[in-house]
Amino acid sequence: MDIETGHIIWNVILTLIVGPFLWVIKSIMDEQKRQDILINKTREEMARDYVSKQELSEDINRILDAIEKLNDKLDRINEAAAKEFRL
Repeated sequence: MDIETGHIIWNVILTLIVGPFLWVIKSIMDEQKRQDILINKTREEMARDYVSKQELSEDINRILDAIEKLNDKLDRINEAAAKEFRL
């Protein structure tokens, strides 16, 4: 077996074994990158779609303040109506 035949055999081994192995590694890395992008998009969408605890607390406080104002107005209307009908 001369040197040229050895080189051909070595090239065939590299082509048939190392080539597909490298292709599989590249495919795995591409899939990992794709999934990483999807996870990042999901995180962004969740941050956009859902409210934080602080924002929820602020909104609830605003609603409770508005309800309290309505309650005060109803009390004043009720007192005014009671005074008017007593006369």
